[in-house]
Amino acid sequence: MRRFHLRRSVFSQEVLLKRQPVKKCPNDSGVCNARTWSKSADTEQKWWSDSGGVKVVVVPCGELAHSAAMEQCACVERELEKVLHRFVMYGHLSEESLDELLRYVCELRGQLVTFGVQDADLSVLSQSMAQCCKNIKDTVQMLASRHKDIHGSVSKVGKAIDRNFDAEVSAVVAETVWDSPERQKYLSETIVEHLYRQGMLSVAEDLCQESGVVIDMSLKQPFLELNRILEALRMQDLRPALEWAVANRQRLLDLNSTLEFKLHRLYFISLLNGGMANQLEALQYARHFQPFASQHQRDIQILMGSLVYLRHGIEKSPYRSLLETNQWAEICSIFTRDACALLGLSVESPLSVSFASGCMALPVLMNIKQVIEQRQCSGVWTHKDELPIEIDLGKKCWYHSVFACPILRQQTSESNPPMKLICGHVISRDALNKLTNAGKLKCPYCPMEQDPSDAKQIFF
Repeated sequence: MRRFHLRRSVFSQEVLLKRQPVKKCPNDSGVCNARTWSKSADTEQKWWSDSGGVKVVVVPCGELAHSAAMEQCACVERELEKVLHRFVMYGHLSEESLDELLRYVCELRGQLVTFGVQDADLSVLSQSMAQCCKNIKDTVQMLASRHKDIHGSVSKVGKAIDRNFDAEVSAVVAETVWDSPERQKYLSETIVEHLYRQGMLSVAEDLCQESGVVIDMSLKQPFLELNRILEALRMQDLRPALEWAVANRQRLLDLNSTLEFKLHRLYFISLLNGGMANQLEALQYARHFQPFASQHQRDIQILMGSLVYLRHGIEKSPYRSLLETNQWAEICSIFTRDACALLGLSVESPLSVSFASGCMALPVLMNIKQVIEQRQCSGVWTHKDELPIEIDLGKKCWYHSVFACPILRQQTSESNPPMKLICGHVISRDALNKLTNAGKLKCPYCPMEQDPSDAKQIFF
């Protein structure tokens, strides 16, 4: 158990209050002490009880925001599923109605051709044509009515989105973030780089022309080559990737990359798919495995053992796992990762990472803004370039460590970067300035005296 006062935080969680009789503490034999937090291991429900016999269930803001966001998404998804279901049903109904109407008209035309217009009674012919016109009109009116119902369902989706999501996000973003031409240029360059990464070369060129952004050809060429090789891999053509891997063999070895071996392995497996006709070629190609014998001995043994079953078919042998189709997606991922590493780029574009992070953080920020407005705590969030609370984006968005000054107990930043002393200890610049006395600095961790100018900035 851990003690926790309800008034400790502005956002502390007057979120869900329920009056219930006090229950037994799940981790103890008696009733929980006053002002004591506990957590049930089976229900994952956090609760607090006081001596007055009242149990207060408190859901932290982060959990509530996530739960509320999921419920809002589910509500919109239900409305969307209704629309899609009506579209499908309308399509089936329209097809059946039009087919039935077409058969009726064809039968009427066939009767007229068989019996002849001159032999037919004009009154009977008039009635038949009137009935035909009536059937056509009724079918058209019925389809038009059903189509109007679909319009109503589509409008309900829009209303559900407006009802469940706040379209106004200006309260949690800085209004002047893109005001300067320099920042607009950075944004355009980031979008262009993202388009190059995605292989959308023509769109990137059009954006460069319209925004005035000039991208040097030396920056374009690596993306052009990367997309060319990836496109070939998606077509299950390994030759461009193998040529690239051989040309960059030493740099890949410095990264401890397995790309070249896996490309040769996949090419060997593609030869196995050809059956006995490729047996000799597969044996000759196995020579490419020689440079990798020490690191991938077990994999090479498996590949060579599969040749025994080539006559009866690898798919019927214990080596059928070699023919799994997900290997092509894996080789594309490995190539992208290693190629980006050689180019000094991240695997994912900065734009996609920023967008994904914003999608995760925005619902939490909107919820915090709402709580601040309800509590009238205007001084809690004073600047738009800072976060009032920590938002967990998951380990996928961890790119570097965060240094907190051990002296001032505050996180470093670009304006207050970490400084490494000549003795090896690291403190923040603000701490360095405060500890400097008469042009001299004594390390707070060891007795070494040194000149403050000898400290070196790190990280930023």
